[in-house]
Amino acid sequence: MYNQLIREDFLYMMLYGAATMLSLVASCYLLFRRANGIAPHVMSPVRLRRWTAAFFVSMSLSHVWYLPEFYLSSPEDVLLANMVGATLDFTTFVPFGIVVLFSMLQDRRHPAWPAFAMMAPIVLIMMRCIATCSTALLPILYVYYLLLGLGLFIYMVREVRRYGHWLRDNYADLEHKELWQSFVVLAVILLFFGIYTLDPHGLAFKYVTQLNSMILVGFLIWRVETLSELGGISLETENGKSPSTDVDDGDLPQTKNDKIGPLLQKYCIDTRLYLQHDLTVVQLARAVGTNRYYLSQYFSRQGITYNVYINSLRIDHFMNLYHQAVAARQSFTAQQLSLECGFHNYRTFSNAFKQLTGQTVSDWMKAASK
Repeated sequence: MYNQLIREDFLYMMLYGAATMLSLVASCYLLFRRANGIAPHVMSPVRLRRWTAAFFVSMSLSHVWYLPEFYLSSPEDVLLANMVGATLDFTTFVPFGIVVLFSMLQDRRHPAWPAFAMMAPIVLIMMRCIATCSTALLPILYVYYLLLGLGLFIYMVREVRRYGHWLRDNYADLEHKELWQSFVVLAVILLFFGIYTLDPHGLAFKYVTQLNSMILVGFLIWRVETLSELGGISLETENGKSPSTDVDDGDLPQTKNDKIGPLLQKYCIDTRLYLQHDLTVVQLARAVGTNRYYLSQYFSRQGITYNVYINSLRIDHFMNLYHQAVAARQSFTAQQLSLECGFHNYRTFSNAFKQLTGQTVSDWMKAASK
């Protein structure tokens, strides 16, 4: 009776078909469009585009293999069809989604196989349930699924935090690179899918789930096309060690530490290299004649990150330009000056300015003009 109500609900079936087609079209878009449509100036990670496209294909297939459930009348047949669909979801849709999360983290190459290995116990339990036409093992599956979700959440929080430290140790410009906000949104969206997997009853909830899947497609398209490719810098350094901020100060010889400061003055500050857009720690290390590992440790000893170092120089440059413009009575805007200081846009500059000075740009300018 319940499946008949769904089958006769024309609006829901249209929504179901639209969600299926949308995910399929989105997959083709990511695979065959060479340039970004949302952010043309951003080069998105190829690996992320391909795995997201595979995830969209699995989403379309997920809609297809649940269709027989709508046309079955026997409760036993409906349950069997639902378990077959869930098994296929845990074989494709869920692990592909996990790999997409891994692919967003570009500090190191996260292999895809653990995502599929995590699903293996669930798939085996589901196959056992299908073969015996029994739901006796489903409580074990639910417990494992919940524990797996909790473990994955903790792991991703740690990895995103580590990724954030890595960004600040290696990049001066963080625009189109950070992930925290998108991961929070993505976690909420995926939570709906988790709830749907555990409790698929209720027509209203099925409507919400289809709308949620369409929102997920749009969100992932936006995330893929606005996340910049960070190739060329891996988590491991030339000597196999990580340049994170928690390295042991003793790893950097004092003689090298004493030399790096004057080299930065000569090759970064005096030449105004810090004004270069998208300047990375690798490029700066080459300019001063050292390697990324030692340079990152030098900044760690100063209690700062590479990002803070470069942005401090840029903000000092902004202040100098401001005073010069005021003294010469030149017309200018803070936006214009921020671009001259190496920032991509005013919003990035404004956030960095407040973080480093404790004041907004407008408040500082008012105080400086008195």
